[in-house]
Amino acid sequence: MKMRMKFFALLMAVAMTAVCLAGCGSSGTTASSGSAASASGSTSAASTAAAFKIGGTAPLTGGAAIYGNSAKNGAQIAVDEINAMGGIQFELKYEDDTHDAEKAVNAYNALKDWGMQLSLGSVTSKPCEATSAENYADRIFALTPSASSVAVTDGKDNVFQMCFMDPNQGSASAQYISEKALGTKIAVIWKNDDVYSKGIHDTFTSKAAELGLSIVSDTTFADGNATDFSVQLTSAQTNGADLIFLPMYYDAASLILSQANSMGYAPKFFGVDGMDGILTMEGFDTSLAEGVMLLTPFNADSSDEKTAAFVKAYQDKFGETPNQFAADGYDCIYAYKQALENAKATPDMDAKTLCDLMIQQFTTMTFDGLTGSGMTWNTSGQVSKSPKGMIIQNGAYVGLD
Repeated sequence: MKMRMKFFALLMAVAMTAVCLAGCGSSGTTASSGSAASASGSTSAASTAAAFKIGGTAPLTGGAAIYGNSAKNGAQIAVDEINAMGGIQFELKYEDDTHDAEKAVNAYNALKDWGMQLSLGSVTSKPCEATSAENYADRIFALTPSASSVAVTDGKDNVFQMCFMDPNQGSASAQYISEKALGTKIAVIWKNDDVYSKGIHDTFTSKAAELGLSIVSDTTFADGNATDFSVQLTSAQTNGADLIFLPMYYDAASLILSQANSMGYAPKFFGVDGMDGILTMEGFDTSLAEGVMLLTPFNADSSDEKTAAFVKAYQDKFGETPNQFAADGYDCIYAYKQALENAKATPDMDAKTLCDLMIQQFTTMTFDGLTGSGMTWNTSGQVSKSPKGMIIQNGAYVGLD
């Protein structure tokens, strides 16, 4: 009797062990729907056990939402394409920071709690200055698609940029205007409480002086007076400016274009990458942007096969033409793929280990993407690639070169 009882107990123990092992296996290989998406609308395309977790913060709502959603959507297309290949896998999650530095840090902490291994930083500059400090302290590598201020990467060996730095945009714009003889008398209107606008303004004016460009009006504005630009435009017009340089985002630029038109003032306008998106701005008369020029590393009208495929995929999925921010987000994911494959990294590695590997890869590799060929990064995280001159014609971007 004792022998039968011992045998029965042994059978029960074996059965219970099998049940436990089956349960553990299930929880380790299937991501719950809750872990794959956040209230901000981010999605996951792969299981957490087999995928690298990539997170980013962006203005998904509010006045700068066009930038955040574009970068997120571009990144998501890249994730979907890569996951469909069947090799390396990614899980992508974005949190809304509403273009606010404090909210961006809260969003970053939510991503860290989620288990973020690699970061896309933040989409806009001021929030990214705040989150990049967290990336540096936590040793989580970051590759921001579009935060361009110098302070984003300054002193942080593990924070890199896919976009041009503000100083590069300013000097490149002055160089382009000079080389193409686009204007003889230049006016500059810029936003003094925005690090993005100020950084571009400062290097533009410095380079313009070096090149002998005549700046006849240099006026500014801030958040509190970003609706009436009559003083700035009158200064430009009175001083005979035939080209106005606008280092700013598209929302303020749209008002300047509208108010200049109301005044009957029609100089040339030259902008920067923050103007990309003005053609899809709700309620804006796009005819007012006709002839506006800007420097951007991406042209959705390009005929090259890679760009055409991306534009089609984006239009099919989101119903609109992608802008530069979408292309930057897309390139970030593919750059991560290349770096991770080169380093033979695996998803079970912790963030610090991956951080060390990414620093080594990004400072030595060359990357071909939608926004540039032969891209390289220096040890300060700054990218080297060439901008393209664009002009808006018939409601679309057309290459100037």
